[in-house]
Amino acid sequence: MPVPLAILQSFSLLHGLPADKLARLSERMSERTFARREVVIKKGEHGNALCFLLEGRLQGVDFTVDGREVGLYFVDPNDYFGELSVIDGQPRPEFVIAVARSRVVTLPRDEARTLMFSTAGIAERLTTRLARRLRLESAQRTLLGLPSPAQRVCAQLAQLSVRLAQGKVVIAHAPTHQEIAIMVNTSRETVTRVFQVLQARGVLKRDGDQFQVEDSRYLNDVAEGRTDPPKAT
Repeated sequence: MPVPLAILQSFSLLHGLPADKLARLSERMSERTFARREVVIKKGEHGNALCFLLEGRLQGVDFTVDGREVGLYFVDPNDYFGELSVIDGQPRPEFVIAVARSRVVTLPRDEARTLMFSTAGIAERLTTRLARRLRLESAQRTLLGLPSPAQRVCAQLAQLSVRLAQGKVVIAHAPTHQEIAIMVNTSRETVTRVFQVLQARGVLKRDGDQFQVEDSRYLNDVAEGRTDPPKAT
């Protein structure tokens, strides 16, 4: 069943494509719903499709040699994922797991490659996105080298923070304590204690499904070692 054009027009990668091209893509696309904690992409499998998230939230994860889960990145609605294996034909480099009930739209690899390499705007968005992903992964490796779990939590929150046009700093689609824990290689209990301290100090405030960052300078100072991390005892 074709994916409605209104849905395709919401995907950031496809912005600006003419209606006739979107209609052709629609005929080749399919949609699937994933339950929370269901695996969307398995590490090592053949990358036979480019994927778009229509609804829900996903997390890219991998596992250390001793079996610990490590969070790599999040995928939010209207974003895409799985592009590396579509581009180079190599196996999927990590798992992608639904952290909420999610609807995913897929485009077969041959059609996705034609789109990527024959449309200038798409190619530019892809390369810009890949460069950003490399920078984020480099920053994440640096973060994991920080000695204190509390410092790693603050550094992760600083990375997730976004300054809006009106000057307010927020963490949209606030991750759970467990999701942060696997990103910074610590326990959920430690993350909870750090959050309690940060909220008591007025650094963070819950605002619906996001966090409002009241003191972004503090998070950055802790992340960069200019201020001692909070004592999460």
